[in-house]
Amino acid sequence: MSNPAVTVLRAGRLTVVTDLGRPGHAHLGVPHSGALDPGALRLANRLVGNPEGHAGLEVLLGGVELCAEAGVTVAVTGPPVPVWRVGPAGARRAVGSHLAVHLRAGERLVLGVPDAGLRSYLACAGGLDTAVELGSRSTDLLSGLGPPKVTDGDRLVLGAAGAVPADAAPVPVSVPPERVSVPVLLGPRDDWFADPAAALRHTVWTVGSASNRIGLRLGGQALVRVPERDGAELPSEPMCPGAVQVPPSGQPVVFLADAPTTGGYPVVGVVPEAALGLLAQARPGSQVQLLPH
Repeated sequence: MSNPAVTVLRAGRLTVVTDLGRPGHAHLGVPHSGALDPGALRLANRLVGNPEGHAGLEVLLGGVELCAEAGVTVAVTGPPVPVWRVGPAGARRAVGSHLAVHLRAGERLVLGVPDAGLRSYLACAGGLDTAVELGSRSTDLLSGLGPPKVTDGDRLVLGAAGAVPADAAPVPVSVPPERVSVPVLLGPRDDWFADPAAALRHTVWTVGSASNRIGLRLGGQALVRVPERDGAELPSEPMCPGAVQVPPSGQPVVFLADAPTTGGYPVVGVVPEAALGLLAQARPGSQVQLLPH
């Protein structure tokens, strides 16, 4: 008997398979990858009885519709988002996010668009049983590792489901704020810039439309190099998620999970890993404050 699966009827704007990433391979040029908001993925997995690291779906701005081949328990987390269960005859019932939902064979799950925030996470009991590459099932849009992005008609095979926890009731939901404030640890190249602490702290940055899983592009008052570094170049250095790299434009880029492992522009500071989930939910046009420590 083949493993149960869900069929993707609509894949939305950008949906990828994700887990907690493939750390430990930067020396090979392999990015960390994985969920941009790992806390949301962990919660979705707990709600359906999975280990926290099981693979699920990361959904950009909703619009996904799945059909269950057999009975399966699912959960959607991230920002609050409308979720409906649709029966084989087309009867539609709102079920909401942040709780375990059981789909019978032939029933569909439909995700709307969140009012705030950017990325939703969908876990299925048993997890997504895609091929493992370097210890992870995550789609990496930069390196090309992992499965391709999800498209209409894909059949996503599931693993063996565990028991759904007895406390898989709705959990408290936090709405992403209109302005995100995150700490920044200055260095290693903060000495390339004129008073970087003040420049970062006193600017309210705007998230650019070119942001993606690789990096959050910010616009605002450009960071200015000190005279002795004006026009200087660096050999490529190691990079990590959270690095705040500053290209010649002076407009910083905060690297996210699919970031390259090396880069040649100076890094003025690093956002701690625990704060990156907030940035994962920052929409283009929203505001970000970088608070140096």
